[in-house]
This record gives sequence, structure tokens and C-alpha cells, in this order.
Amino acid sequence: MANYIPFISNSTALNLVRTIYNDTQIARISLELAEKVTAPASLELWIDPGMDGFDNVDKRRSGPDKKNYWYEFMKDIPGFDKIAEPSFLERPDAKTAKEFVKGVLDLCVNKHKPAWITVPQLPIVDDSSRNRINRVLAQATGEWKGSRRFKGRLILPLIFTHQNQINGKTQRNPKVAQAGRCYDEAQADGYWSVDASLTDESGSKTLRNTRFPAIIALHRELNERISSKIRIAGPYWGLNLVLWARGLVDYPAIGIGGSYQYYLPGGYLEQASPRVAIGPLRRRVGVAQLGSWLAKSLKTLGPANPAYTELEMINEQLDLLNAQETARKQVARFYKGWLDRIAGTTPAGRSLALFQDLSTAYALGRSLESFASTEGTARRPESVVEPLMLSCL
Repeated sequence: MANYIPFISNSTALNLVRTIYNDTQIARISLELAEKVTAPASLELWIDPGMDGFDNVDKRRSGPDKKNYWYEFMKDIPGFDKIAEPSFLERPDAKTAKEFVKGVLDLCVNKHKPAWITVPQLPIVDDSSRNRINRVLAQATGEWKGSRRFKGRLILPLIFTHQNQINGKTQRNPKVAQAGRCYDEAQADGYWSVDASLTDESGSKTLRNTRFPAIIALHRELNERISSKIRIAGPYWGLNLVLWARGLVDYPAIGIGGSYQYYLPGGYLEQASPRVAIGPLRRRVGVAQLGSWLAKSLKTLGPANPAYTELEMINEQLDLLNAQETARKQVARFYKGWLDRIAGTTPAGRSLALFQDLSTAYALGRSLESFASTEGTARRPESVVEPLMLSCL
């Protein structure tokens, strides 16, 4: 099995999996999207029912001017109306939860024959207000697994929505305990953890000092509570690779050329400007104002520098890379090569290999000028890899 799990969020990502990530054996796709696209017969599917869209149903309701496809799909599943009511979170009815869980999981199995299914769960919040409903949903899933004799794997999702839930051990302890209870009651076979509020490409100092150490500690604590051979983290840009290289997870969840952050289903996302991978720096940058930086960097480095040829190639293709589809393909190809290089080392040597890989990128970045102000706190070329490098060992 491949060392990574792609998260397919649209038909473009599915096409890139077909053409670039063609050694993928299992990929995650939402139930809603799986209804609209046809995956290759060779690809095993991890189907996610999209329960985390219930985080805020009011924001996802269809209106007169815009149809929300998550809402339109989910509203016909028995029990939806009751679960969508705020009062249901406070006093979840086990009968309704069982009806909904049976309906949505049967849809997954009957239509798509998945290898894995995500356990229906709501995202994690700061307090314990969702503990009860998540326990009820986990219990309903466990009962469904037994009655349906499902032979695939159930994956418990741990979707954190704010750093306050992770940054301190006092905050993590009840979250880990709740995760363990839901894992047992759902009869799960693995878990997937992601901080949906984390943008690990931001270059913020809090990544190095607070957020990365806290997420690493979270995974250690989850591993102490939950014994599993299916442990997944991400999608992120690089922290997923750090956790994998350090042996804290078995598979990094990865984006496919576009988003390297997790978004709850049913939200409305604005079309982002094209971003390309600067391979030698192990990071992405917006295309719009990249030309002048490339010209200066090529002059600084000179043809003898190992990074020169790759930067020159990007410079020559800038006009093409201004197209979103071309930019996504370029990022996807870079990321696949990056993954393969780290995967080519022994598991025991991966953390050191990744550290050395990022160290080379850091040293190169330190020698170059800053990017345009549009990169915000990630203006310095080395700012994305620095906190990742320091988290490897």
C-alpha cells in the first residue's frame, strides 16, 4: 500500500490521482462527491459520510440564490431534520441517531462498496457539549457494524476546530479520553486526526513554539490511549509528513495540488489565486508576483547552484502557471516526488531524512530575498520549512 492517503475534494483532484498519484491504493472521498464522480476500479475508497457538516447546518442550508450540494444530499437521509436541530445536540435521541447512522452508512456500503468508512461524528469544540451526541453516534455505528457484518474498516475522525483544544495538556486530556471511548464504542479500526484551523504554510512563529509541539504531543497521547495500525493525520502541507516520518502516524493525509488544509463539508470556498511549488524551498508561493523574485534569485544563485535549473524552469513556465489547473498539476507533481524521496528511506531513518531535506531548503531560503508582501508572515523563503525542520527530531 502507498505510504499516503489522498483526500479527493473534487473531480480535478480525482483526475490528478489518476495521472500523478497512480500508485494510490486507497483514497478518501466524501459520500456526496462519490455520488457524482466515477473512481478508477483499481482504487479502493474510504468513504466519508460528511457528518461534520452538521457543525453549523444553518450556514449550509440551500437558499434562493445558491444551492448547497451537501445540504441537498444530506436532507433526504432519515433523521436529518431532527439531528439538524440545535436541541438535538443537548438531548440526542438514540433512536433517531441509529436511524440516521443506518441510513447514511447503508448508502456508503450499498452504492460504493468502500474499504473504509468514517464513523459519523461531529467536530470537536472547546467544551464537552458534543461528547454525548458523539458517544451516541459511535454506539450506533458499532451496532450497525455488528448487524451489517461490515468487513471493511471504520475510521474514527478527530476533527479539531481551534488550537485551544490542543495547545495545553489540560485541554487535551479530556479530548483524548473521549476519543478513546468513541473508538471503543464504534468498534473502530483506526483513527484520523486533523486540526482544521491549522495552516502550516503560514510561517507564523506560533507554529514552531506552540502549535506543532502541541499536535505532536496530541498524537503521542492518542497512541497511548488507542492501539491501532491505521493512524492518519492531515491534510497539512508538511506537519503530516513530520508526524509520519517520526512514526507517530501510519499515513499522512495529503491534498492534491490545491488545498493542504481540511475544510468542513458544505462550506462555501472562494476560488484561490494560483500557487506553485518552489521545489528547492519545499513550499508554495502565489504566482502573481513571482517573476521579479525569480529573476533576482537566479542572478544570486548562478547556474552552478543545484537549485538553479528548477527555478529557471518555473520562470520559463510562469505564463502557463498562471492558469489554476496547470499550477495545481505542478504542485501535485512536486509533492508526489517529495513524498517518494522520504518514503524511499527506511522507516527508522525517515525523520532524519526529512530533517536533512528541510535543512537544505532552509539554508537555501536564508540566502535569498523575501517574497512579495502578499505572502504575509511567510515572506521569508525559509519561513515555511523552519518550524517543520525543527519538529523532525
